[in-house]
Amino acid sequence: MLRKTFLPLLLSLLCCASQALAGAWTQQAGHSYNRLSGNYYCADRNFDDDGDRKKMADDGKFTDVNLNYYVEYGLTDAATVIASVYYKQIKHDDDTIEMKTYGFGDVDLGLKYRLVQFAGGVLAAQGLIKIPELYDENDSMPLGNGQYDVEARVLFGHSLAYLFPGYCNFEFGYRWRFEDSSDEYRYLIEVGSDLTDQWYARVKLDGLLSANNGDALVDAQGNPTMTTEYDLLKLDMAVGYRMNDAWGWEAVYTPALSGEDTAAGATYTLALTYQIR
Repeated sequence: MLRKTFLPLLLSLLCCASQALAGAWTQQAGHSYNRLSGNYYCADRNFDDDGDRKKMADDGKFTDVNLNYYVEYGLTDAATVIASVYYKQIKHDDDTIEMKTYGFGDVDLGLKYRLVQFAGGVLAAQGLIKIPELYDENDSMPLGNGQYDVEARVLFGHSLAYLFPGYCNFEFGYRWRFEDSSDEYRYLIEVGSDLTDQWYARVKLDGLLSANNGDALVDAQGNPTMTTEYDLLKLDMAVGYRMNDAWGWEAVYTPALSGEDTAAGATYTLALTYQIR
């Protein structure tokens, strides 16, 4: 009886929400998922090259307050176009200096393609390019590193309806970062579930490992999240509410768990979602 009650709801969740947050499921042709989020990132510590948390020099603090618009659109049932753009205000201040920059950040454009679909699961491939054309990389504290990145990723998602009304998602990718920056291995493990007919929750482990073919650097006087070679593991915890078939909202907390040569901060997010079906 429990499965009969939750399985249709689970399938709705998998087809409408989870995959739109970089999971393996694609949008149906002509359908779209839109997400507008407000994000507040704050860090007053860095991970050093041994992975220890150290206070920023001179009681420094870095913040990134931004709006992000993310969209997925189904070209066909198997092929989904992805786009993401940020409008940011970043700030670094300490006992000696204060720097602030605002404007558009990097733009991500991608394509996700369903390779195999089977009972309860899906296997997909995704390609993505990061475009750094909307800001001045020569600013004293630029909004991005000014370089193009290209990423390839394999994604696998599966229903967990035989255990509880949920799903799991696994991803592995490689990002080529040009110029001085190191390439990166990307990986993600995700589990999500309905809590009621309207409430749902998910947890992600989102990891990045440097390929160690760049120059290690922590820019304590600028943007410490834009180092050329670093490792980072984040925990993403979200609670969402579906107001109706189209609209919903999410609250997300994303702290850094471990890393090397980058900032050790956390992100707080409120997001509004809208689906066209």
